[in-house]
Amino acid sequence: MSVPTRLAIPKKLLFNLGLKSAENIFYQLPPEELIGQAVAKGEGMLSDTGALVIDTGEFTGRSPKDRFIVRDALTAGSINWNEFNIPIDETYFELLYRKIMDFLSDKKLWIRDCYACADQDYRLNIRVINTNPCCNLFVYNMFLRVEEKELEEIEIDWHLIQVPHFYADPKTDGVPHKNFVIVNFTKKIILIGGTQYTGEMKKAIFSILNYILPHDKNVLSMHCSANVGEKGDTAIFFGLSGTGKTTLSADPKRMLIGDDEHGWNNGSVFNFEGGCYAKTIDLSKEREPDIYNAIKYGAVVENVTFIEGTNTIDYSSKKITENTRVSYPLYFINNVLETSIGKTPKNIFFLTADAYGILPPISKLTPGQAMYQFISGYTAKVAGTEAGVIEPKPTFSACFGAPFLPLHPGVYAAMLGKKIKDNNVSVWMINTGWTGGGYGVGSRMKLEYTRAMITAALEGKLDNVKYTPHSIFGMMIPEECPGVSSEILNTESTWKDKDAYTKTANRLARYFIQNFEKYKDSVSDEILAAVPKI
Repeated sequence: MSVPTRLAIPKKLLFNLGLKSAENIFYQLPPEELIGQAVAKGEGMLSDTGALVIDTGEFTGRSPKDRFIVRDALTAGSINWNEFNIPIDETYFELLYRKIMDFLSDKKLWIRDCYACADQDYRLNIRVINTNPCCNLFVYNMFLRVEEKELEEIEIDWHLIQVPHFYADPKTDGVPHKNFVIVNFTKKIILIGGTQYTGEMKKAIFSILNYILPHDKNVLSMHCSANVGEKGDTAIFFGLSGTGKTTLSADPKRMLIGDDEHGWNNGSVFNFEGGCYAKTIDLSKEREPDIYNAIKYGAVVENVTFIEGTNTIDYSSKKITENTRVSYPLYFINNVLETSIGKTPKNIFFLTADAYGILPPISKLTPGQAMYQFISGYTAKVAGTEAGVIEPKPTFSACFGAPFLPLHPGVYAAMLGKKIKDNNVSVWMINTGWTGGGYGVGSRMKLEYTRAMITAALEGKLDNVKYTPHSIFGMMIPEECPGVSSEILNTESTWKDKDAYTKTANRLARYFIQNFEKYKDSVSDEILAAVPKI
């Protein structure tokens, strides 16, 4: 392999960073070269649609317990130290940093300059250093791409160094395992070692933005998708995995701003990324046409298997993992807003797949209820049935992204509440889960009904209907909705056994109350007033 000559990285900058050699550098390669190198190195192979299929090795998902933040004068009093924000002494960061620089001294390196935040007022320039071309292709796909004319004068704000085959020594390096992600806010460096799971890079950048934007810029960072209608009205969709966030935000009548990470400043909502990182398990063209059609030359598909004897991906296979993924640039989707920036939102949707069958299919929230539900970040997952267990399991993730929040959830919730009030934003809770009973008794809410309810909310057709408060959770339930039978709007009426409904509703309310115990001393009375009433 020869070093490409059309784009030369300033070697002085690499030596200043601590690299001891700058001879085997592949800088800012286009996708076709990265794909060719990845295939030649045996890192992956092409599917019959041209996508690069790779195996990320031992780790097929993030390892939250192995992510650390350097605790120093800058972060000691500002980070919300908890099970996700684990402190590490800067001495260990320096030790691992030196070891990594030594490790890289004789390695080929793939380096890419990119940035996060489509709004140029908040642009964060990032230099990513990889030891694998397939990982550098992921970086090309996922982050915003720098124009070639900018490269000569670009000023780098952060460095991300990903070294999958460098392993820490838990006996000496201050980490419990061989793999690690360490964020140093003072030095503006992220170290990733011992894992090739590409999602660690994406979420590391998201995590630092969740500190920088709210803490330093007064911009609300959000784990959400966003789209915009023909009249320029922006909508935001929050929801944990399995709630339908990607599906429901992909509306053929609306333009996609982004599917996962956004900022909300005083006048707009902007995408952090330049690509999508979508789940592919059980993917079909009928259910997810945008994702399905984006899996082509240039896309990176992770941890899938092929149908035997072919290069056709078997999307139903969980042989390697259920967390199969694809990354592709946003321009692979036809219905995408090129600027990746929309106006201040008119509507916000909190999506939940309530497997207990209690929450209404659509309801309207007050600002206090919105902040409470935002901090709660609720959905319910169905347990595996191998041992005959069908009981739902409540899942709470603060602000719908707890593992990525360096600050206290109350900070993000207070910012959200203020923006809702200042801009008169309508906030809706959408239950894409069960009706007529919980899992095993009732049935899953039909997608056509959910789409009809969201469309009605977006078009203002629920502005003048009558509402009834939920007896326990308090959210307001519309008594009618175009395209949806009134009988299914109030979930309680769909249950045959009313006593069972009440008992289950009270049980779910207790889960909410128990989860919120850890936040109640750090939030406003307005939020506390939205606690369910058993």
